[in-house]
Amino acid sequence: MAKTGGPARAVTAPALSTLDFALDRSTPVPLYHQLAQQLEAAIEHGVLAPGNLLGNEVDLSVRLGLSRPTVRQAIQSLVDKGLLVRRRGVGTQVVHSQVRRPLELSSLYDDLEKAGQGPGTRVLRHETVPAPADAAAALGVAEGAEAVVLERLRLTHGRPVALLCNYLPAGLLELDDARLESTGLYRLLRTSGVVLHSARQTVGARVADGEEAARLDEPEGAALLTMSRTAYDDTGRPVEYGTHIYRASRYAFDFQLLVRN
Repeated sequence: MAKTGGPARAVTAPALSTLDFALDRSTPVPLYHQLAQQLEAAIEHGVLAPGNLLGNEVDLSVRLGLSRPTVRQAIQSLVDKGLLVRRRGVGTQVVHSQVRRPLELSSLYDDLEKAGQGPGTRVLRHETVPAPADAAAALGVAEGAEAVVLERLRLTHGRPVALLCNYLPAGLLELDDARLESTGLYRLLRTSGVVLHSARQTVGARVADGEEAARLDEPEGAALLTMSRTAYDDTGRPVEYGTHIYRASRYAFDFQLLVRN
């Protein structure tokens, strides 16, 4: 196993100098692919943050002891994925990575935190309201019965990634905006004694209207992923109904399929 790397040029790539690239020249895995994988992992885990400069291909090839075509191919594969961008006169720059979220019963905040994505929350609405028909049906209460509605903007590294709207049964737990902005809703449910057991979830897609586009920093008409979910506790009681929208340019669901014998 040969490790390559050297002192970075501070004016162009200070963050890259902290990485210890391990390129194995004895395996059949192409060097460009090894380099691309390690750069992608660094971006996904926040080691290389949005805005960091990698320098140009000549600098990188010298620093890493690789040929320029090898470095160019690695960079191009990440440009194609939307993780890097080439800027004339500047070099190669890290852009926001796409959030890849497992399709399981977990909160977006927890998933982002585990992935090193620097989650943040901005509470847009938090009040008790008459439950609309869809929320009432999901929560098993009469339409118009009291429910708590939460609207939040979820961010990664300070940039918006999702708009979240959740309805909870009135009186389920005590919430305040400070707590909602410091952690995830499911974590607050767990700490209040609610044991989440299962959920029914539907995933879809549509385009952003003007207000959604403005909040998510996308152009109007941009593609959005949608998700609606009803979560149940260990007694089978519905405890949360959510309708969320995600920036398709920065978000993906990730799940495993098994063959049924």
